[in-house]
Amino acid sequence: MDTEAELPKRSTARHKCVACYKQFKRKDHLIEHMKISYHSVHQPKCAVCQKLSKSFESLREHLTGPLSKAHCSGIFSDRGCNLCMNIFDSPSSLIKHKEACSLSAPVPFEKTLSNAESQKKISGAIDEKRTCRGPKAVAMDCEMVGGGSNGTLDLCARVCLVDEDENVIFHTYVQPQLPVTNYRYEVTGLTEEDIKNAMPLKEVKDKILEILNNGESTGRLMLDDGKARLLVGHGLEHDLDSLRMNYPDHMLRDTAKYRPLMKTNLVSHSLKYLTRTYLGYDIQSGVHDPYEDCVSVMRLYKRFRRQDHQVEEIGNQNTTGSFDSYKYKELEKMSPNELYQISKSDYRCWCLD
Repeated sequence: MDTEAELPKRSTARHKCVACYKQFKRKDHLIEHMKISYHSVHQPKCAVCQKLSKSFESLREHLTGPLSKAHCSGIFSDRGCNLCMNIFDSPSSLIKHKEACSLSAPVPFEKTLSNAESQKKISGAIDEKRTCRGPKAVAMDCEMVGGGSNGTLDLCARVCLVDEDENVIFHTYVQPQLPVTNYRYEVTGLTEEDIKNAMPLKEVKDKILEILNNGESTGRLMLDDGKARLLVGHGLEHDLDSLRMNYPDHMLRDTAKYRPLMKTNLVSHSLKYLTRTYLGYDIQSGVHDPYEDCVSVMRLYKRFRRQDHQVEEIGNQNTTGSFDSYKYKELEKMSPNELYQISKSDYRCWCLD
């Protein structure tokens, strides 16, 4: 009769994902995980242990949360920046970095211009120099008043556009197409007098499209190499709907829908939260200033666009479905690292702009 020592031992080998470090009992479970996780070099990464996270919120929990990893948390607390989540060589390097990383709130729109200039901008004039030869991206924000019997229907009553240098290139009050039943004064600061003789919505839409198209033909707007400008904003779908305007999805850069800036469960954060967490200052403490919101979303976009993910070896991580080109038996023979090499991101990283 066989003794207990002579019984064959069951293998306890685990299959570990080299990206997020999850472990699986079976290789096919790891393969299925890799198919749906869309791991890529564009995901936020812990600078200590190199673990990838779905979002910066997940990375923040890994480094500073109640269940953070002790080794990573200790190093981050000494040499890590709470805004950009990078880790530096020494505490002195961190102090120097924070002077540039933590920004000041923008000067309110009305204070950036003289009275005459302000009236010119509010009337809807466009800076022609920037329209013809402008930057690659433009940030937009709309302020809404309420329509309908209960005032819950959002109507655009003010719009602002800024360039990458935070210059106002278009600003105007907007005449809603429906009667206003709630000016939402505590948030918008708008009154009946502000929009009584404002620019009609159709004219506003045409001027905005003129700026964004930048002389590009409608047929070329769907291409990546044209002259049209990227549109940056927070909740852009809402703003575009209020303007009765369409713009190609691949030309939109929305801080509310950018995967690394979303919550762990992929729900959007507010712009107020993102600005405080990643730029270091507060906005929207009283009446909302569309210029302040425009500048904040542009700063967020530029900060995350500057990330260097070293994509040379793995290539453009923008396409999905790479696992579909392999037979399952081929995938079973691949190592965890090889599985990661063929994994692709399911969103376009701003570092590719």
